[in-house]
Amino acid sequence: MKIICIGRNYTAHIEELQNEKPEHPVVFIKPDSAVLLKGHPFVIPEFSKDVHYEVEVLVKINRLGKYIQQKFAHKYYSQIGLGIDFTARDVQSQLKAKGLPWEKAKAFDGAAVIGQKWIDKDQLDLQNLNFSLSKNDELVQQGNTSLMLWKIDEIIAYVSQFFTLKIGDVIFTGTPKGVGKVTENDSLIGKIEDDEIFKINVR
Repeated sequence: MKIICIGRNYTAHIEELQNEKPEHPVVFIKPDSAVLLKGHPFVIPEFSKDVHYEVEVLVKINRLGKYIQQKFAHKYYSQIGLGIDFTARDVQSQLKAKGLPWEKAKAFDGAAVIGQKWIDKDQLDLQNLNFSLSKNDELVQQGNTSLMLWKIDEIIAYVSQFFTLKIGDVIFTGTPKGVGKVTENDSLIGKIEDDEIFKINVR
């Protein structure tokens, strides 16, 4: 299993971090060791003083594919989930300033939350899907897939040019505006529409 992440897929998030709008999807990988284990809290790593939450809609690949045409991309997934791409923002800023890869800031142990609940895509309007993240019962991120620069099928077609997609691979499709710092004892709840998909604690 590999985790393929799309960065800068919502204009408002690009603006809040003062990044340039990309010409093509920004793609990076997290190893399977980045997945937060079921039932475990997220532990802030010692090497960062500024870890941010980034809630994202997830897609689980259900068949092997390479060079997938966009018109056929819908056949390669049947379930939608929700997760968090934890980012050591201070580390990322240092790496970006030197033109270096982001892995130390994005792919550390526990940096990928994959909600335990998956929803059949046929039950959802993927072009107009609301999702959100609350921190300590306060709404901090609220997004809608209609605001994606690249939609799910476009993402699948694009990334399959570079990586063979395998059964069980998960795609993180990008985060909306509202990212922010986590601190010890925070409680994070992610929802698709009104359906709670995950709840995790921060230590």
